[in-house]
Amino acid sequence: MPTPPVSEEIAAALGAFFAGGAGPTHSALTGVFQGSGYADADPYNPALQQPSKETRVQRVISAASRRPQRARELVDALLARLRAGGCFTDGAYTHDPQLVRAAQRAFSRAGWQLSDDGVLSIAGVVDLSTGGREALDDQLERLRRAVDDPALLLGTAKDLLEAIAKFVLEEFGVSISSRVDFGELWYLARERLGVLPQQVDGGALGGHQIKAILQSSWKIAEQVNELRGLQGTGHGRTLPTGVSPEMALLVVREACSVGEFMLTTLDRQMGR
Repeated sequence: MPTPPVSEEIAAALGAFFAGGAGPTHSALTGVFQGSGYADADPYNPALQQPSKETRVQRVISAASRRPQRARELVDALLARLRAGGCFTDGAYTHDPQLVRAAQRAFSRAGWQLSDDGVLSIAGVVDLSTGGREALDDQLERLRRAVDDPALLLGTAKDLLEAIAKFVLEEFGVSISSRVDFGELWYLARERLGVLPQQVDGGALGGHQIKAILQSSWKIAEQVNELRGLQGTGHGRTLPTGVSPEMALLVVREACSVGEFMLTTLDRQMGR
């Protein structure tokens, strides 16, 4: 199970949305705290209208980090209120990109991913059982836009590529063993889509170049997997030695292009 999406840094980052009286109303916060089961941690005195909204949010999230059973519910409710108030809407007068980036960094360090439009998800997880193609498309779009924590993004890209290969095979009705490794999984998916280099007519005009491009696309997927392996879960999401943040982001963007190619090829073959 992932770590609950609460910490002192998250408390400070979400509280900042309410600094100086900004953000949803006191009554809205009261509803959130009551609904998520943390009303007893709320220090608010309605008669005095104290403390501030920022302090209320920080105190309640801090309390949730000590008893996190309903922490996700609390954070999701707060984010829903902030989204409704335009805090994640580009161009809205309540939107502050710096606050959004700070919140994304805070959640990222706790193992969670906050999208630019204020939706929280477990970092690196694509749930095919509940999301299917919609989840894959959403994760692709998030990865394209993301700029923080390149090491985390690298791991997420690997997980996404693996999920896409599994999805392709599921769409073709191919059952796979849980012991199939990343390389074999991708080979089978590419074979079903007819995008293995050896499946291309090299004698056709441009055939040689297409074969090379298809081989390169597999190399990108393969190297993403290997880089993620070098990262290692015990290293705390550090980048492998010699891989700069800029290079990691380049790898992630290229991985997104490869994943999108597989999905759009699948769509064409399925008549979608």
